[in-house]
Amino acid sequence: MNRSMKVEEGLMIIDEAIQKVKKIVEGFPETKFTTEEYMKYHACVYIMCDKPLAGNEALLYGKFKKGLEDIIISSVLPSLVAKENEFLLKEFVHMWSNYKIMVRWLCRFFEYLDRYYIPRHGLVSLTEASIDCFCNLVFSGLANRIQLAATSLINQERYGQLIDGKLLQDVMGIFMEIGQNGSPSYYETIERAMLGETANFYSRLSSELLLCDSLTDYIQKVNWCILQEKERADHYLHPTSVVKLLQVVRFQLLDLNANKLLEKQKSENCSQLDYQEILSKCACLNFGEDSSTSTLVESLCSSMAQSAHIH
Repeated sequence: MNRSMKVEEGLMIIDEAIQKVKKIVEGFPETKFTTEEYMKYHACVYIMCDKPLAGNEALLYGKFKKGLEDIIISSVLPSLVAKENEFLLKEFVHMWSNYKIMVRWLCRFFEYLDRYYIPRHGLVSLTEASIDCFCNLVFSGLANRIQLAATSLINQERYGQLIDGKLLQDVMGIFMEIGQNGSPSYYETIERAMLGETANFYSRLSSELLLCDSLTDYIQKVNWCILQEKERADHYLHPTSVVKLLQVVRFQLLDLNANKLLEKQKSENCSQLDYQEILSKCACLNFGEDSSTSTLVESLCSSMAQSAHIH
């Protein structure tokens, strides 16, 4: 490649590379680059940056981010905005997978920036910039819809419906992956939404069970509910989230109903010894929670109760 290449010529070559990687998020993740193409794009960036006084490094760094923004706005967002519920989650997982493939190719072409320009100026890496771009443009507008779709799937499974557990696992994995980048913790946000929905679900269930079940039956159903929740949550949640989830279930079914359970004990002539024996069957409800988890659960359930009282 001509080392005396003009800036305009170099930018045209970069645009060519960006247009080709765009095909990956447009539904062609198998898009390949020949050795000649790879060398062409990589050498173009190198030659343009080999003139530090020309300011081309900053120009290319901006070009990289602008290229991602344009691709997300023109290809990623339209495909997501048109979807709802489980279809939105599937498209979200699909788009994120293709987006990462595309970014890997672009990062190879712009490797010079990651190796020299970015460390020298204390900028975020190309990979971090790509995640930030995705968060700013996709999550800012769709995070709530994605959270609602995910919590809806969880509730469907609670009611005995078959769901795509792998899909739910993939969605949660993306939230965690993005959070590890130092971006706003979207996983914590969806976790809190999920815990709030869990609190609502088991608050309603406890009211129903207390009306018609004996103390023994109630405790047995509590135990069954928690075992079922753990089995389901282990498939798609981080272990720390599983602990919080089970704490919410116990808090709603047992802790908040302690007085009512004592009343049942008395009305059913169940001795204190029998009552303690029944509760001991729920020894598995000690999940090894720490104080921060307990505080979160109590705060969450308190907020939920206050909201219910207001309405």
